[in-house]
Amino acid sequence: MPTRLLLVIFTLTGSLIMMTGPVRAEQNTAFHLAANSELENAERNVRDKNNATLTPEDQKETKKDIKITAKIRQAVVRDKSLSVDAQNAKIITRNGVVTLRGPVASEAESKKLQEIAKKMRGVVQVDNQLENKAP
Repeated sequence: MPTRLLLVIFTLTGSLIMMTGPVRAEQNTAFHLAANSELENAERNVRDKNNATLTPEDQKETKKDIKITAKIRQAVVRDKSLSVDAQNAKIITRNGVVTLRGPVASEAESKKLQEIAKKMRGVVQVDNQLENKAP
């Protein structure tokens, strides 16, 4: 009886090891494919780690700042003329100062996001750091 139990445990363990091997290989392949794609933004991520630029983690947790950010985000998402990139721009509010960051399709979209932010009640200043994909 103990021999059968050991055989079953050995078979199950071997099966689990064999099943997880291909999953790891697939994940690694996906990672390498992403590293060579246009979506790779490692340089921006490195830039953001040095604390020289604001990231969404720098958002103040005051009710006023959260409300400003939420209202701007709602207005931006409602505007269907904006690209997906523009609708996903980072909006960071600290003491009424709104920082806009991320890629947008054009200078016109950059200006449009800036105007949306300026119109919101409680906004003291808008720091437009949006990056235009098109000249």
